[in-house]
Amino acid sequence: MKTLLKRNILTFIGVGIGALAGYLYWFYVGCNSGTCAITSNSVNSTIYGSVMGGLLFSMIKIPKKTNNDISRNHPSE
Repeated sequence: MKTLLKRNILTFIGVGIGALAGYLYWFYVGCNSGTCAITSNSVNSTIYGSVMGGLLFSMIKIPKKTNNDISRNHPSE
């Protein structure tokens, strides 16, 4: 369970940020007439934002540090 969280932490952060952004978009911009499929309802806008945020943040990869990386940064004399 810990490794799943570690591997996908950026995706989970993206889902949260996207959900907040989707809700704020509905709240401030939204669609008054109700004809917009996504922005006319707060739930739809929040779900759409969370999916887009998760997809966007899942593209970011954190490089792993290895012992070779450490030895390159600190050359021995």
